[in-house]
Amino acid sequence: MKRIIICTAVIAVVGAAFLIPEKTIPLVAENLGFATAQLKIQSQEAEKNPLSFPRTINAKGEMIGTNMYDWTSGFFPGNLWYAYEFTREESIKKAAIRWTERLEPLQYFTRHHDLGFMMYCSYGNAYRLTGDEKYKAILVQSAKSLATRFNPKVKSIKSWEGFRSWSDQKRYNFPVIIDNLMNLELLFFATKVTGDANYRDIALQHAETSLKYHIRPDFSSYHVVCYDTATGGVTGQETGQGYSNNSTWSRGQAWGIYGFLTVYRETKDMRYLQVAEKMADWVLEPGRLPADFVPYWDYNAYQEGFQPGIHSNAFLYRGMPRDASAAAIMASGLLELSTYSTKGKKYRDAAEKMLQSLSGKAYQADAGTNGHFILKHSVGSIPHGVELDVPLVYADYYYLEALLRLDKLSRGGSLF
Repeated sequence: MKRIIICTAVIAVVGAAFLIPEKTIPLVAENLGFATAQLKIQSQEAEKNPLSFPRTINAKGEMIGTNMYDWTSGFFPGNLWYAYEFTREESIKKAAIRWTERLEPLQYFTRHHDLGFMMYCSYGNAYRLTGDEKYKAILVQSAKSLATRFNPKVKSIKSWEGFRSWSDQKRYNFPVIIDNLMNLELLFFATKVTGDANYRDIALQHAETSLKYHIRPDFSSYHVVCYDTATGGVTGQETGQGYSNNSTWSRGQAWGIYGFLTVYRETKDMRYLQVAEKMADWVLEPGRLPADFVPYWDYNAYQEGFQPGIHSNAFLYRGMPRDASAAAIMASGLLELSTYSTKGKKYRDAAEKMLQSLSGKAYQADAGTNGHFILKHSVGSIPHGVELDVPLVYADYYYLEALLRLDKLSRGGSLF
């Protein structure tokens, strides 16, 4: 109760306090209230440089942003849409529209695979919550742009233009990262609203290829799989941001669970539900997670004790930091999984435990701190020595999404 009162007071400082929807459970009400207060101030601060999209903080604890072409640009508008979904406050909606519409040129962007993150988290939520037809048209064009990166020989969407391995400095020209599964929802959407099956077909081929080559027999995952465009064969299974090629990067495992669930939702193909369940079960095996269920940045690094030197830059960070972003993505995915699986209670309980931890003092920022981001203690890339133990905008996005999903489930409703 004390925290709720504090959050309401903070909200009142930045604008009229909203009414908490009836029957909202305390975990959701308290933390979405706090998050909304942070976001309103963050939005005001961000408007000082409207072409810079909030991403993280600098060494002084000040918010820093990135241009629209960065893969994270769609998350801040998405955060505002989630806050609007909870509060229905017009000032937040107006801010969400402003930040979303600044991304309009990206509908023609083809230089990397992250248009799903950039456009579906922003315009997708905008269309869902407003029904504005102009947003639908922009999303369809975005799907068309994403589809240009599909290679029919490889049967996959190219992620980056190239990738140099950490271990032996090989150069790969068709890398695909497990994160790419998250972009398929944009393609499924485009088929649903246009009737053009090509988008869905591309998404299904990509998902099938990932099912074959990103998932190990024990249902852990490779981060990066590289292909030969002449034969379609695999030329390497490596990591970009994890501990080693044979380790399991915690955020990558979360992307995989969430991404395969999206494919199951759209197809009802049981293979995708089964792989999502088995990947989740791998994470939830005793000893894999610390007691608070917020994973370290890499599961193998946690279990093996993190020996600096596995990567050329690994010595830059000698600890074993947690990754709140991996927990937030995982929590949101597990809540969806709980609605499909016969082991639903197991997955929902795990998700709620993650959310309880993320909502506690260890991971949630104090009001007015942390560059006005919501969560602390995420990791960008340890091998690259960037964004070590900082807030990250996408951690906030999936945390908000998970809280909203928990709210819907607690009311007895459906997620979609």
